[in-house]
Amino acid sequence: MFPTVFRFRQTSEFLDWFAERNRTHRHRVTPVPLDALDGWASDPETGNLRHRTGKFFTVEGVEIITGRRETRCWTQPIIVQPEAGILGVLVKDFDGVRHFLLQAKMEPGNINVLQMSPTVQATRSNFTRVHQGGAVPYLEYFLAPPRRRVLFDALQSEQGSWFHSKRNRNMIVELPPDEDVPPREGFCWLTLEQIGDLLALDNIVNMDTRTVLSGLPEPWPDDLGGPGAEDRGRHSMTELLSWFTDVKAPQDLHRRRIPLAEVKGWTHTGDRFVHEEGRYFSVIGVDVEADGREVARWSQPMLAPAGRGVIAFLTRWIDGRRHVLVNARTEAGSRDIAEMAPTVQCCPANYDGRPEEERPRFLDTVLSADPSRILFDVVHSEEGGRFHHAENRYLAVEADDGVPLDAGEDHIWMTPGQLGSLLRYSNHVNVEARNLLTCLRFLRQRDR
Repeated sequence: MFPTVFRFRQTSEFLDWFAERNRTHRHRVTPVPLDALDGWASDPETGNLRHRTGKFFTVEGVEIITGRRETRCWTQPIIVQPEAGILGVLVKDFDGVRHFLLQAKMEPGNINVLQMSPTVQATRSNFTRVHQGGAVPYLEYFLAPPRRRVLFDALQSEQGSWFHSKRNRNMIVELPPDEDVPPREGFCWLTLEQIGDLLALDNIVNMDTRTVLSGLPEPWPDDLGGPGAEDRGRHSMTELLSWFTDVKAPQDLHRRRIPLAEVKGWTHTGDRFVHEEGRYFSVIGVDVEADGREVARWSQPMLAPAGRGVIAFLTRWIDGRRHVLVNARTEAGSRDIAEMAPTVQCCPANYDGRPEEERPRFLDTVLSADPSRILFDVVHSEEGGRFHHAENRYLAVEADDGVPLDAGEDHIWMTPGQLGSLLRYSNHVNVEARNLLTCLRFLRQRDR
């Protein structure tokens, strides 16, 4: 039996509840050949993978030409999902302590079945019930919140390396004190401190929760660049925005969607779509059965990365405040020329055997860091609805003397508070940097 009270005095009580849900949750994810996916088919002319309804998403090809990456020209498969979903977290104070309503949700790509998701995590196809399944719980709080206080609301990008121009609406909505919202089965209220505890553990808090909580508008601690973030870093906010505009102004990016059948260096085996060197990722098919979802059974393609990635900030103290080294990064599917990204963002296995000039800058600095310089080091999953067993190692590493203050035109030092201010706007801060910011902020909240 699950407890009837869905607030926990100690994180250990939550972990017992979470473990019990994992033990009793019924699910099955079965790999199947792409050519055998129920409801999906390859277009005979383009090779693009499409659902019979024309909804949800497609897998197509994209061609990139840019001077802003280690490789100047390439083609690859990419997920095209033009609709914007909703990622929303409800907030309520209990006895003067802020709590966040999260759900233990199964996604087919999760490496460990259940992870803690936002209150609402739904594509437009889901919440308009294209699948003819059940309604999305709590959706009404984010579609029409007249009596509720909206703390954060922004269209935010998804993984630009795997999605083409994909965005979701990230929302945090605060309930008034007199409004009672009993948690449904699988939902619970967690405090900031408890979420910090869970972020220190591998694969518990999912990507969608991490990106939403990066928008929490409360002031950053002083040593992380707040309050008054604009005037408390090495550069002012005006200088940072000018740097970012200067990076994007040359328009050094040419991108066009192409048929999946025209992607070079990739092979459709019938079972899956793979890179000829086994790098990057594969497109696979899965059949899914699961309790607690709007529909109990479905099939879909997924992207399966070739290895575990590394997402890291180099940090240093400048004028008495912690700064992080931000990279202006161009991705295959980004809506703009570049977004603000972590110092390092890659899968190291993709660069095995490559010459030094093709390896991402600062990757070896992060991987060879002395343990005493590592502020946190934890493995988190990426979006389990589209990516199969996609994990990244999230780190913050104190920079040594070999990392300069002037790190080149594509890198700049700013405080976490300044970067947090910039993510209030669309297409400025990428999802990987937002996830890292949540780790930095909530883990420090826990430690305090």
